[in-house]
Amino acid sequence: MPSVLIVDDEPNIRRMVGALLAAEGYEVREAVNGEAGVKQAIAEEPDAVLLDLMMPGELDGMGALAKLRELVADTPVVMMSGRAELSDAVKATKLGAFTFLEKPLTPEGVLLALSSAMELRQARREARALRADLGLAASMVGASPALQRVRDMIARVAPTDARVLVTGESGTGKELVAAAIHAGSSRRDRPFIRVNCAAIPRDLVESEMFGHERGAFTGATDRRIGRFELAHTGTLLLDEVGDLGADAQAKLLRAIEAKEIERVGGGSPIRVDVRIVAATNRDLERAVADGSFREDLFFRLNVIPIAVPPLRDRPDDVPTLVAHFSMLHRARTGHPAPRWSADAMTLLARHRWPGNVRELANIVERLAILHAGREVTAEDVAGVLPAERNRGVAGSSALPDPAALDRSLTDTLDDYERTLITRALSMAEGNVAEAARRLKTDRPNLYRRMKRLGIGSEERTLE
Repeated sequence: MPSVLIVDDEPNIRRMVGALLAAEGYEVREAVNGEAGVKQAIAEEPDAVLLDLMMPGELDGMGALAKLRELVADTPVVMMSGRAELSDAVKATKLGAFTFLEKPLTPEGVLLALSSAMELRQARREARALRADLGLAASMVGASPALQRVRDMIARVAPTDARVLVTGESGTGKELVAAAIHAGSSRRDRPFIRVNCAAIPRDLVESEMFGHERGAFTGATDRRIGRFELAHTGTLLLDEVGDLGADAQAKLLRAIEAKEIERVGGGSPIRVDVRIVAATNRDLERAVADGSFREDLFFRLNVIPIAVPPLRDRPDDVPTLVAHFSMLHRARTGHPAPRWSADAMTLLARHRWPGNVRELANIVERLAILHAGREVTAEDVAGVLPAERNRGVAGSSALPDPAALDRSLTDTLDDYERTLITRALSMAEGNVAEAARRLKTDRPNLYRRMKRLGIGSEERTLE
C-alpha cells in the first residue's frame, strides 16, 4: 500500500485530504508542522509528501522542502498553498518540488499529482536497484589498461552535459559506464532513468518515452508520465537504442533537438532538461549504411563515443571480478564464500567469455552456491564452462551423423534449430531481441520460428 505524508498546520486539510487518500487505498500519515514532517519522513520514508507552503514554526514549507530534498531525496514532494505567488512556485520547483497545487484543493488535482509522483518514486527505486545490480556503489571493477582507458574517458566526459554513445558486446557493462557518467556529473543527485528500447512494443514507444494523457488511446485510463519527464534535470539512459524503429527514431531526434516533448493526446509541448546517454551492442555505423538507423540521430547521439572492451581483451581483470562477485554473493545471501584454487582461476581467465562480465557473474554465483565455504577446483570450473566441458568432443556442437538417424530430415533440422534458439535465449537471459542479434536475424523472424517450434518467450519488459 503506497504511503503519503500530509504536512499541514490546518486540521481540516489533513482530515479531508486524508479521508480522500484513504478511500483511494493510500496509507495516510500526518504532521502538524515542518519540523515534525521532516522527522517523520526520515523515520518512515513515505512514498510521497503533501507539504503546505505557509506553516508556523522554525521550518516553513520552503525550509521543510529543502530538508526533505537533502535527507530523503528519492521521495517526491507536492507543495500546496492558498496564498502562493508565481515566484513561490518557481522557487519550490528549483528546490526540487515535484509539482505545486493551489488551494482550495480538488480531489482530481490531488489524486492526479500523487499518481504522477508515485510513478517518479517507482522510477527512482528502479534506478537505485539498477545501481545496486551493477555492483557495490556502482564501481567499475578491474585494473587492466583497457578498462583504465574507459575510466579516463568517463572522468573527462562526466562533468559535461555532452551526449555519450556507449558501445560494446552484450554483458560488458555498458549500463555501469552510464551509471558512472551520471555519478560523476553535476546531475548526480537528480534522477537516473533507464529505458530498455528493445523491450518496448513498437506501438507503445511514444507513450513510454513521452507519456500520455488520460483517454489518449484505448486503455489509457490515467495520465502517464514518460521517461523523458521522469529524467528531467537528470540523466536518461537509452539502452539498446539501436533497436528503435524508424518512427521512434524520428520522434527521439525531435525531442533531442527541440529539448521538449509532447505527451500522447496532449496539446502543448513540455520543456525537458535531460542528459542523454545511449547504449547499444549493434554497429550503428553499419546500421546507418544499410538504412536501418537514421544518420542524423546517430550524429546527435555519438557526440562522445565510449567503447567498452570485451572481457576476453582484459583477462587480468578476471581474478578481481571473481573476488568481487564472490563478495556480492556473500553479502546478499550470508553464505560463506568459496576458495578459488590457482588452477581454477587460470581456467576462468583463459575462457573466451562470449557473455562477458554478465556470464562470469552467473558462473561465479553458480560455483559459490555449489561450493560454499569449500575450494573450487579446475575440474569444478570445467564442469560449468561449456567450451571446457565439450573440448575435444568431436561434433559435440555439430549436426548428428545422418547415418545414425532414424528420423526424418525435417524433424532433425527442427531439433537442431530448437537447440540453437533455446541456447541463444539462455545466453540472452530471455531477451528475444538480444537472442535475435546473436543468431543474426531480426526479432519478428525469430518470434515466428519460436512459435513454429513451440518455444515459449520470457522476454523481459521495462525495468
